[in-house]
Amino acid sequence: MLQGESLTLTYQDGDRTLDAVHDVSVAIEDHQFIGILGPSGSGKSSLLYLLSGLRQATEGEVYLDDRAYGKMSEHERVALRRSEFGFVFQQHFLINYLTSLENVMVASPVQDKPHAEQARALLADLGMGDKLHRFPYELSGGERQRVAIARAMIHRPRIIFADEPTGLLDRRTGLQVMALLRGYRDQGSLIAVTHNPEILGEADLVVTLRGGQIGKVEDRLARAARNNGS
Repeated sequence: MLQGESLTLTYQDGDRTLDAVHDVSVAIEDHQFIGILGPSGSGKSSLLYLLSGLRQATEGEVYLDDRAYGKMSEHERVALRRSEFGFVFQQHFLINYLTSLENVMVASPVQDKPHAEQARALLADLGMGDKLHRFPYELSGGERQRVAIARAMIHRPRIIFADEPTGLLDRRTGLQVMALLRGYRDQGSLIAVTHNPEILGEADLVVTLRGGQIGKVEDRLARAARNNGS
């Protein structure tokens, strides 16, 4: 469904040319939870930006089905991200002068009553039903992330990209947020970037990056299938 082939992302640091990602290939199927794991500076966020079309690869190509990002115009990539992808970042990026409900509706494909009802239902499912009209500054960090998750889900994307979504949260709240995100597998795929292996306990595939390259791939679905067959 989503495939990155021989991806390299190069940038300039003064007189030096550095690879944030170097020759990385990865494939994600429908309804999978993929973890991209590594310490700060390992290239994991850069890989997420490549897979989501937020950055263009210096070398290699990303495909969604049979559509190659490199053959799209910037307008087409923006349209792809808006229609197919949802994003949850470490910083929630909510709009402070909008309520929880209004922040979710910002990402709605249509500003109408049915989508407003869907937004209310999403927030209620995330335990925010009594905070629809609260502003971000009136919410806790975990509550703000729940609003951001609802915003990412409102248009029912095929893939949610989550970049360190628990980085600013305490352990208990972070695990709750990941449980909410994992629940999206019934509708689409989840790709989560983190330095914390604890939140990837139920991931189907974990890709560990070191220095912009794949250090290890743990295919838990394949391992489970082997164990069931033994």
